[in-house]
Amino acid sequence: MSHRSGTLFRVTDLRAPLSSTGDDDSADRAVPAPHSATDTQAQRPADAVDGEIDAAPRGRTTLHPAWIVAGVGFVALLGAAAFRSVPSVLIDPLHTEFGWSHATISTAVSLNMLLYGLISPFAAALMDRFGIRRVVCSALVLIAAGSGLTVFMTQAWQLVATWGLLVGIGVGSMSMPFVATITGRWFVRSRGLVTGVLTAAGATGQLVFLPLVSMLAHAHGWRLPSVIVAAVALAVVPLVWLFVRDYPSDAGVRAYGAPPGSDAGARVPSTGGAGRALQVLAAAARRPGFWLLAGGFAVCGASTNGLVGTHFVTAAHDHGMPPTTAAGLLALVGIFDVAGTIASGWLSDRVDPRYLLLGYYSLRGLSLLILPSLLGPHTQPSMWVFIVFYGLDWIATVPPTVLLCRELFGADGPIAFGWVFAAHQVGAAVAATGAGLIRDLQGSYDLAWYLAGALCGLAALMSLLVRRPAKTA
Repeated sequence: MSHRSGTLFRVTDLRAPLSSTGDDDSADRAVPAPHSATDTQAQRPADAVDGEIDAAPRGRTTLHPAWIVAGVGFVALLGAAAFRSVPSVLIDPLHTEFGWSHATISTAVSLNMLLYGLISPFAAALMDRFGIRRVVCSALVLIAAGSGLTVFMTQAWQLVATWGLLVGIGVGSMSMPFVATITGRWFVRSRGLVTGVLTAAGATGQLVFLPLVSMLAHAHGWRLPSVIVAAVALAVVPLVWLFVRDYPSDAGVRAYGAPPGSDAGARVPSTGGAGRALQVLAAAARRPGFWLLAGGFAVCGASTNGLVGTHFVTAAHDHGMPPTTAAGLLALVGIFDVAGTIASGWLSDRVDPRYLLLGYYSLRGLSLLILPSLLGPHTQPSMWVFIVFYGLDWIATVPPTVLLCRELFGADGPIAFGWVFAAHQVGAAVAATGAGLIRDLQGSYDLAWYLAGALCGLAALMSLLVRRPAKTA
């Protein structure tokens, strides 16, 4: 029985050889025809996907391959997030062992964040050209190499080369445009929800690894966590290689939720490679909506990864809080971020994304303005309220921004979002270095929190000014 696209399909063997053209005649040949070829064709439902043969017994509940790809994508993003959880915990241990200033260590973190963003649009184009799994597997190997080599460093430039350069290129090659590529190709129904779930992988990585890294660094030094992160990244490579396919048509199905007769999920010719990223940027830069989204997302990066993600543990320690306690609080941000981002994806399928961004940025700004008054040696109830509130808002901005990019730029949406995400990481890099400088010069992070809160108000206004294209009948 062949199910319609709104239901769940059987799991196709995703390890079967890929077809470069998306032709799936081999899938038809894999099932013995009960009648002649003509009879078989005549008996197939009109809405069946070419090559989609359902050999499962009638009434059996089966799973569409899109969910397998999304699940492996979640695990891959989790592996990339593992290393991004390390910097905020290791600033003090590196400062103690090598005597490097906070600004010097933050420079390596800033390069990581900058490359994480700038590589993203090119990675999205390379996924079009060479395939998702080749790019993602290469990225995971780079992350493992950069993380593992840090155990041998003795000079600050080596920190920049490993922690900054290698890992920055690796995580940039499988960042948020990877999410946009999977959801754009494999999903029609529940696209916003799946975007939220995949985006939450970064928060889950933080949740899993921050307490572990802090505990290991405190007990055994910072080198052991670096080796563990490298091992985790390598462990994900076989999963990606075996189970991720570039297009639904490679697995003999349509995109999940695609209507009968739709070509959603069909393989399209790859063109342009990395050069396409520059072409999309040139076209997108002529539209005001691109700059409004990019500006807002730059503030998003500055107020999350760049400031809180990098400096919260050190800032809390400045106020007498033990680093392990502060790392635990940051991990709790990750817990609530998972819920907030998934909820944001669900809302993005139902509410104007601009209004969601307006609310997210406004509330985040207010929370950062009051944070300096909450920091202290002990965790007060008001700090717990901040952790819950800020966690729900951490990267809830991603699903509505992805959807707006797809609305504004169509098929070029994942690459356009890659450039918007590059702005996110530029903002994060500036904030990571800037906050470190503020701490070195003033002995306190207070000014950094106030500046970030004010910028969030500006981002809220920019989001509201984005003009959505009119929907055609």
